[in-house]
Amino acid sequence: MQLTSFTDYGLRTLIYLASLPENQLTNITEVTDLFSVSRNHLVKVINRLGQLGYIQTVRGKNGGIRLNRPASTISVGEVVRDLEPLVLVNCSAEFCHITPACRLKERLARAKQAFLAELDQCTIDDLLSDNAELMILLARA
Repeated sequence: MQLTSFTDYGLRTLIYLASLPENQLTNITEVTDLFSVSRNHLVKVINRLGQLGYIQTVRGKNGGIRLNRPASTISVGEVVRDLEPLVLVNCSAEFCHITPACRLKERLARAKQAFLAELDQCTIDDLLSDNAELMILLARA
């Protein structure tokens, strides 16, 4: 399974915001420069993260973005569920004529649940805790 770049950028953004001192604002340019990603794409990601309540966006001259909740309360599984389509195969009868007898969809559903259960065990804060190397890399911004 491969996550979309939308989810990847969302997770990276949350990790970066969690690495900043509490309530410190940053801006989209800082994040796009750090990760060398498309500003247009990241604007959409940040907009969605804001709609979902993960980040707070502050408008105006001294505006920017920051985490809206503690990183310890944001599970990676929750973020992936919110950002990722998670449709592994198209099992509609119009698309696949073996759907009524297929056992693959059940296995894929269980595999997806196991994948998400593992990600539910990890928070954004867990990814940063005792990870000096990551903090050094994120400080380059």
